[in-house]
Amino acid sequence: MHDRIAGAVTALAILLTAGSLWAHHDFSTVFDLSKKFTVTGALTKIDWRNPHIEVFLDAKGDRGQVEAWVIETRSPSFFRSRNIAKSDFEKAVGQTVTVEAVRARDGSLSGLMQQITFPDGKSVRLPELRP
Repeated sequence: MHDRIAGAVTALAILLTAGSLWAHHDFSTVFDLSKKFTVTGALTKIDWRNPHIEVFLDAKGDRGQVEAWVIETRSPSFFRSRNIAKSDFEKAVGQTVTVEAVRARDGSLSGLMQQITFPDGKSVRLPELRP
């Protein structure tokens, strides 16, 4: 009986570890750290979860069309350690925010956040990632 419980606990630990390793990736494989850009637009949604938060923006493109951007950023604990709460993001939904980021390698309208500035002027800069 003890061996079964130990085996089940070990199997569960392996599954949980494998899942978190799969979800976590090296940023430089997905994002081109040398291609910085700034986008300003209406925050439409925030997906506040581990391992990375996703911020969704609607911004005007070069020709005036609305572009839906997805910006990935660090974990909730990173922001909490800098006194930025989920509620700071939630209060900004529907309002204009400015995000500095690096582009996704696949050319999609997505990026990795370097800084965000909220409508009230509050901002947070993330540690610089090197190419």
